[in-house]
Amino acid sequence: MIKRTLESFIRKYSQEYPVVAVVGPRQSGKTTLVRHIFTDHKYLSLENLDLRHMAIDDPRGFLDDHGQNLILDEIQRVPSLFSYLQERVDLPDATPASYVLTGSQQFLLMEKITQSLAGRIITFNLYPFTINELYPAKPDTDVDSVFSIKSGYIKNGGTLDIFRIIFTGMYPRIYDKNLDPGKWIENYILTYVERDIRNLVNVENLKVFENFIKICASMSGSLVNYTAISNAIGISQPTVKKWLSLLETSGIVFVLPPYYRNFKKRIVKTPKLYFTDTGLLCFLLSIRNPDELMNHPLFGNIFETFIISEFYKRLHHIGEKPPLYFWRDKTGNEIDLIVEKGLQLLPIEIKSSKTYNLSMKSNVSEWLELNGNTAEEGIVIYRGDAVVGKNSNITVSPWWFV
Repeated sequence: MIKRTLESFIRKYSQEYPVVAVVGPRQSGKTTLVRHIFTDHKYLSLENLDLRHMAIDDPRGFLDDHGQNLILDEIQRVPSLFSYLQERVDLPDATPASYVLTGSQQFLLMEKITQSLAGRIITFNLYPFTINELYPAKPDTDVDSVFSIKSGYIKNGGTLDIFRIIFTGMYPRIYDKNLDPGKWIENYILTYVERDIRNLVNVENLKVFENFIKICASMSGSLVNYTAISNAIGISQPTVKKWLSLLETSGIVFVLPPYYRNFKKRIVKTPKLYFTDTGLLCFLLSIRNPDELMNHPLFGNIFETFIISEFYKRLHHIGEKPPLYFWRDKTGNEIDLIVEKGLQLLPIEIKSSKTYNLSMKSNVSEWLELNGNTAEEGIVIYRGDAVVGKNSNITVSPWWFV
């Protein structure tokens, strides 16, 4: 099993709460991880029809029969269990990590947690692999470590094929079973649309929803434009917002909010859209092999999606809510990523070019000079091979050094 960064944080905090929940997109490795950590727990999958019927028909008896130290996989299948779990963990003999829950439909699971288990549960988000999980690397421990320049921290990092990595994506099963990524992702999308969407929202025409996902893919790395999506596929803007929220809470996409505090210039306040996994993104963009990426018109956005989703996942995998933003003013000046580290801000520019040139620093340099800005340092991430300006206030770093 490939070691997950989140493991050490789950082990630490599971000693403080009677219920531990691990949520995230389907096939992100939740079940494998909790079974690896909680080896003394009995595993029960509520995908199993017989077990699910027992839990639905007699939740109290179901929990009585199986006792404590349970892993309840896909618990959102039996929402009534949450109230009975609350009753159990409030008893004097409740122990830390008495119940370990997993779920893919994050919004449904989180709603029930809010109602029944507030204060009794700690929740972690697990996403597909990050680069420093998949390849030998120094593990992340806090926000500072995620954004530090770690020269040579990935063994033979310069030989990694960025096009193949982006095309393949990071879903664990592809690597565990050495599967063809295109075929696996094709089936993943079919399963997701047919199974999850049909169950959770009234989509009369699934083909329209499939077109909606593809339109979203074409906008990864861009400002969310509800009107453009609505016009492209012929659905209302409220439906666009509802469906986009569904993708977000399912862990398929995330939105990056704009940073607009403390600066007096007129700025854009519309969020940007990103896919969590670039393998999924490439499939939806009809990219069928890594070689097609090199000259693809959207490669800049795809590379930006790869870098920002990497940071997004790595922060979640140390148990942090990502303090990530972007900044753009009305004249088009932009910083791809703003990291809020306490009272300090770190600007990061992302360039898909493999060749360094001095102009790469210009956006960060101008942003650092804005009136009211107290930030002093920035990073430019590019596809090249060398770290440039490590001792200056703006470091230009290869993607595998961060």
